[in-house]
Amino acid sequence: MNFAKKAATSLLIFLMAASVGLAGCSRPEPAKPAEAPAAKGNAPQEQAPAADDSLARVKAAGKLVAGLDDAFPPFGFRNEKNELVGFDIDLGNELAKRLGVKMEWQPTEWSSVIMSLKSKKFDVIWSGMSITEERKKEINFSIPYIAGAQIIIVKSDNKTINSRKDLVGKVVGTQLGSTGEEAAKRELKGLKELKTFDVFTEAINDLNIGRLDAVVIDDVTANYYLKTKPGAFRIVEDVLSYEPTGIGVRKEDVTLLEAINKELKAMIEDGTYAKISERWFGTDMSKHLPK
Repeated sequence: MNFAKKAATSLLIFLMAASVGLAGCSRPEPAKPAEAPAAKGNAPQEQAPAADDSLARVKAAGKLVAGLDDAFPPFGFRNEKNELVGFDIDLGNELAKRLGVKMEWQPTEWSSVIMSLKSKKFDVIWSGMSITEERKKEINFSIPYIAGAQIIIVKSDNKTINSRKDLVGKVVGTQLGSTGEEAAKRELKGLKELKTFDVFTEAINDLNIGRLDAVVIDDVTANYYLKTKPGAFRIVEDVLSYEPTGIGVRKEDVTLLEAINKELKAMIEDGTYAKISERWFGTDMSKHLPK
């Protein structure tokens, strides 16, 4: 074989070898077994959330977080040491203990309290909240734990206001976003002005110094002020509306709501509720609850 033939032969062998090598490099990866597709609209099986894990979530966190108005005596307010005290505080702490968790109270702006609950800033609203049809469209409520009403209070030396009709041309105050505001707008006609305040204590102060003629407020809170400031105010015998009070819970948190209802009933039945109620109201408020 001459040199030209040898060179041609060597080149042919080289090209054949290179071709085989390149073919080996470009061979596709073995196909992976196809994954079973998730059901339409659902997460993969291992990631699917429980239908309702609200109670388990609270227990795992070790705390029940409650949004409240912390200037709303006697339900929840600050004492002279700036400690959070009140009927709801004692009742809530006891219920949390029965659930095996701690209670965490989170003061919040009352006018946006439902929005804050729905955005999961806390687990429940526990702040003497009246149960209304409008609120029930957005959240669920526990069984009633206070049977309340919206009433009118005036200074005790005011002898001219004895019914809602006497408020025509008057300045009346209430708390912004409260059912007192709803009742005042619905039931009171011909007012000179309806003034709203961030908290009821501000309205009471303005009533006391004569800036308001009357305040629309729930009867439980009103009776507390009458007890702590004897002789300062009186209740007008004209009930604007009757409203039971409950604990607000997100619509989806069914197991948490069931647990709250169970413990509330247990506290009423075993006398714990009565002891807490007598501490704050001087009477067992469960006697007035619907049967």
